[in-house]
Amino acid sequence: MLINDESRAPVSQKPNKLELPAEKEGIGSNVTIEINGEKVTVPFGTTILEACKNNNIHIPTLCHHDDLCIAGVCRICVVDVEGMKTLQSSCTFPITAPIKIKTTTPMVRKARRHIIDLMLSEHFGECYSCVRNNNCELQKLAKEYGVDRYNFGHIQKSKYDVDKSSFSVIRDMDKCILCKRCVRTCIDLQEVGVLEAVNRGIDTTISTFLDKPLADVVCINCGQCINRCPTGALHANDPSDKIWEAIDNPTKHVIIQTAPSPRAAICEEFGMEPGTSLTRELNTALRRIGFDKIFDTNFTADLTIMEEGTELILRLYNALVEGNAEVKVPQFTSCSPGWVKYLEHFYPEFIDNLSSAKSPQQMFGALIKTYYAKLQGIDPADIVTVAVMPCSAKKFECERPEMRDSGFKDVDYGLTTRELAQMIREAGIHLPEMPKSDFDDPFGEASGAGLIFGATGGVMEAALRSIIELVTGNKVENVFQNAKIIPVRGFEGIKYVEFPIEGVAEVPAILKPLIPDWKWLEGVTLKVAVAHGTANAKKVMENIKSGGKLSECHFIEFMGCPGGCLGGGGQPIPTNAKIREKRAEAIYAEEEGLTLRKSHENPYVNHIYANFLLDGPCGELSHKLLHTHYTKRGKFID
Repeated sequence: MLINDESRAPVSQKPNKLELPAEKEGIGSNVTIEINGEKVTVPFGTTILEACKNNNIHIPTLCHHDDLCIAGVCRICVVDVEGMKTLQSSCTFPITAPIKIKTTTPMVRKARRHIIDLMLSEHFGECYSCVRNNNCELQKLAKEYGVDRYNFGHIQKSKYDVDKSSFSVIRDMDKCILCKRCVRTCIDLQEVGVLEAVNRGIDTTISTFLDKPLADVVCINCGQCINRCPTGALHANDPSDKIWEAIDNPTKHVIIQTAPSPRAAICEEFGMEPGTSLTRELNTALRRIGFDKIFDTNFTADLTIMEEGTELILRLYNALVEGNAEVKVPQFTSCSPGWVKYLEHFYPEFIDNLSSAKSPQQMFGALIKTYYAKLQGIDPADIVTVAVMPCSAKKFECERPEMRDSGFKDVDYGLTTRELAQMIREAGIHLPEMPKSDFDDPFGEASGAGLIFGATGGVMEAALRSIIELVTGNKVENVFQNAKIIPVRGFEGIKYVEFPIEGVAEVPAILKPLIPDWKWLEGVTLKVAVAHGTANAKKVMENIKSGGKLSECHFIEFMGCPGGCLGGGGQPIPTNAKIREKRAEAIYAEEEGLTLRKSHENPYVNHIYANFLLDGPCGELSHKLLHTHYTKRGKFID
């Protein structure tokens, strides 16, 4: 059973069209209009901007974004509509009757140029030193319209202090152009509401509550505001200088782990079309940069499935067999630090529903500074661990005090996809031209289940592949063609699926110390759900609070960003629905080419349990290193 309810999507994830009264005459029909002397037919209610875009007519925009609701504040998209006394913003003008439009009249060009001039007059800073140089929408428009001087003057002194309080996001309001994309992203797309426009007229600015630093408000560090900011007013907190320093230090052993989503998107930073994964080319580039070891985060994604899946089994056993009413079900995933922080801020009463398992990033850090350090005979104090992630919230996750169970800071630095691309360019490397090479041992192989963590529904699919086989004894390929669990894939905001367990097998040896048999699961219908973006997470949480259908779930995957990790706040700019779809295609295409596609079959994971985590998943040592608190048959001990 699959719920695919479009009405659950927040307003900013619905088609970016104006809502018109249903009783309006002609609604649902087509309208013939004229654009620059050419007749075209468009659906009733289509905006002028959409009509032009669909007919390959370019209109500049700044406040408009395909992911966001309509604002119409920048006015750069103005056009001339015959019969109108003034120019009209094309993004907010719905076509409800035949009209004649001109997009390139002298008045239109002059107005657009003046708007750019006015924005630049209030835009402090030099382009060449800006983090968005050569990828700034204002800079691009200035070049497009021949603006090569400050015709209305230029402020010479900074008006705002740069907010560097957050581990994840830096705010430089001197570069803000008041397009309000960040506001709409935070309020509509994510429904967090950290940012808002305050004051009026020339005193308008974008601010937090009481103008507090980002570190002191309910920011979840997701970075979605960064991905939609057209200038350098918002950018990630970049640690690359410290990483270069570590690489150049001969006493440091510098290790980097790469997650699947950056590998599926980094091609865009080098001029390639979205949809090409450069996993093995990236391995070579990282070696040439100077990293000592390159590991695959997918390995600890497989480990996460073993730990988080075992925790789920323990919760269900304790609730269904032992009758412990204190056990919290459904279990929530904990791989997305933006989602975790959202839960802590807005639904703290559900924190015990959160899996105690750390994210793959943090599990890897803990293993590197314990198991790997001992194996290689390296002092953990001399190891520097770097994680390449699609996510600015991962930077915050590195700094959490509970992420030091190795005795050291488990992961020293989190790099976004954009920041890694800059390091590669700085090293004089053109990534697409690199020869291919493999990851390093002893974590050299990972499964396709770990790889698909990068897309929304991927954690759930990976977990179900293992649960189906370990519990029922039936090959997942016999249940879902080619092991593709389609019901949990896709970009619907919320997905709900039921899986009846009709037969059970013997409990595998690795779980025998915890669970005597699977008989208690026979005949049970496993109920799961998937949500991506915190706006959809909010809908799920409210449904659970009200005792709705989703409160019956056993396991729910939450990802803080739209599309999951492949739409993360550290991914290449721009991003939109089509680009996220292409990135997902790259991940799934790479996964289907692998021979190892289930986490529990990963021989390296089994080796870790046989030689290091000797008491198995959710055992004493794995809880110390791979979890945030101890769980035993559903009991939680801080």
